[in-house]
Amino acid sequence: MKIAIAQLNPTIGDLTGNSQKILQVAQTALSQNADLLLTPELSLCGYPPRDLLLKPDFIQATQQQLQHLATHLPPQLSVLVGTITPNPNASQVGQKPLYNSIALLQRGEIRQLFHKRLLPTYDVFDEDRYFSGGERSETFTQSQIKIGVTICEDLWNDEEFWGKRNYQVNPFAELANREVDLIVNLSASPYSVSKQQVRESMLQHSVTRYHLPVIYTNQVGGNDDLIFDGNSVAVNRQGEIVSRARGFSEDLQLIEYHPEKRDLLPTHINPLSDSPEAEMWLALVLGVRDYLQKCSFSRVILGLSGGIDSSLVAAIAAEAVGPENVLGVLMPSPYSSPNSLDDAVELVKNLGIHSTTLPIQPAMEAYDQILDPLFKGTEFGVAEENLQSRIRGNLLMALSNKFGYLLLSTGNKSEMAVGYCTLYGDMNGGLAVIADVPKTKVFALCRWLNRNIEIIPQNVLDKPPSAELKPDQTDQDSLPPYDILDDILERLVQQHQAKQEIINAGHDPETVEKVNRLVLRAEFKRRQAAPVLKITDRAFGIGWRMPIACRL
Repeated sequence: MKIAIAQLNPTIGDLTGNSQKILQVAQTALSQNADLLLTPELSLCGYPPRDLLLKPDFIQATQQQLQHLATHLPPQLSVLVGTITPNPNASQVGQKPLYNSIALLQRGEIRQLFHKRLLPTYDVFDEDRYFSGGERSETFTQSQIKIGVTICEDLWNDEEFWGKRNYQVNPFAELANREVDLIVNLSASPYSVSKQQVRESMLQHSVTRYHLPVIYTNQVGGNDDLIFDGNSVAVNRQGEIVSRARGFSEDLQLIEYHPEKRDLLPTHINPLSDSPEAEMWLALVLGVRDYLQKCSFSRVILGLSGGIDSSLVAAIAAEAVGPENVLGVLMPSPYSSPNSLDDAVELVKNLGIHSTTLPIQPAMEAYDQILDPLFKGTEFGVAEENLQSRIRGNLLMALSNKFGYLLLSTGNKSEMAVGYCTLYGDMNGGLAVIADVPKTKVFALCRWLNRNIEIIPQNVLDKPPSAELKPDQTDQDSLPPYDILDDILERLVQQHQAKQEIINAGHDPETVEKVNRLVLRAEFKRRQAAPVLKITDRAFGIGWRMPIACRL
C-alpha cells in the first residue's frame, strides 16, 4: 500500500482555498499511485482557528465544504482530512460543542470520523475551550491493513519518555493493544528551536516500545504568531526514520507499507537544518512571508538605525518578500553617529532594498518648543529620549498608512523582556519579527548569515549596541551585559526559576533582582506589542499570560 503525506500550508478560515489545496495534492498523489492520502490536523479550516469556532455559520460552512470535498476527490483515493465536527452530546454537562476530528473520505462520502482525545491547554494551546475529547481511539482498514488514527497531542503522552503522564489515557498504547498494523498521526505542531529532534526521539521511543510503525504528518507555514515547520516523518518498527519531508515548505512524500514485512519501506529522507541558526532563519523568513501573504500585504517598511536588530529584520524581510518590496527608512537625530548612518547605507546596498532618509531634528525642535512651558527647568531624561523614538514611530506609521506597507518592529526578546523599548515608538508595527530572539541569538544569527559573504556590515557586529538617544549612550548604561542578561532571562522566563535559584547559579543578587523587577514592570508594554513570531518554548505572545497589576 502506498501512502502519501501532504504537508500543507493552510490559511485559517479559507475553506475554499484549503479545500482546493487538498484536491490538487490528491490528484498529484493519485498520479503517483497512492492508495491513501494524509493531511494535517484541521487541514480544512487551518490551525489554530481560535474563536472562529464560536461562530455557528463558520461551523456550518466547514461541514458543507467537507461534504463538497468528499464528492470531488478522486474515488480511487482514500483521504484523511482534518476538520471540525459537531458534538451530538454538547447539551450534557462538561461537554463542548465540537470535536477536533479527522474525516475519512472515500468514494464520494464521509465514511468515518476520528476524534482527538488529548486536548492541550498549555502554552499557546487552548483546545479545551472549544472541543470535547474523543472517548476511544478508532481504526479503519485500507488494503487489508488495520490503521490506527491519532491527532497531534494523542502521541505526546508516553510516561516512559516524559517521566510522567499529563493525561489519563495513552492512545498509542490503546491502539497497540488493538493489534493495529500502522499508526498515523495528523498534526499541527508549532515550531520552536530544536523541537523536531524532540518529536523524532519521542516517536522513536513509542515505536520501539510498542513495535508499531508510525507516520507523522505535520502542518507547515505561518499563522499569525505561530510558525509550523512541517518536517513530517515516518518511523519503521525498528525505530528508524525512513522518510522525512522538507522543513519550512509544502511537500508531498510517498511511503510504502509492505504487508508481509508489516513495516514501512525506506524512501527519501530530507536532512534537518545543520544548525539552530539555520533553523531560526528559515522559521522567521517563513513567518514573515506568510503573515504578509495571509494578511494581503505585499510590501514592508522598517526603520534602519544602523544597529544589529534592524539590520537582521531587514535581511529577513528581503529574503521573505524580495528586496524590491522592502523600504528601509533612515531617521537620523543629532545623537546619531556618522558610523551608524554609514552602516545603514552599507546594509541597504548589501541587501539591495530601497531606502529613504527622514532627519528628525526639525520634529524634535518642534516638540521642544511645544513642551518648553512644562519641561522648562527640568533635566533631559527618559521623556526626551522616548520622544525621539515616538517621532520615528509616527513617521513610519505615516508611510505605512499612506502607501500600504506593513511596518515591521525590530526589537529583540531581551529588550521586550525588560521593557527597553518605547511604546508608540520603536514598538510600533504590525509584526514583531525578532521579539522572540534574545540579543545574543541576534548576534549569532547575523554571524551565521555572514558565514559566506558579508551581508550585515562587520561594524554592526563589532560596535557596542546603542539606542543613540543621547550622547555616547550604550545599552549597557541601563542593562547588564547581554550574555549575563540573556542567561538570567532564560532562567526566569523559559525555565521559571526562582530568583534564589538564579543567584545560586552564579549571578549577582542585585542584578537578578533588577532584571526580575524590570520584567514585571514591562508587562503593560508587552500587552500592547505587535504579534510576536514564536520560535522558543516561551514567547511573549498568546501563550504568555501574566498579570499587569501584580506584586511579587
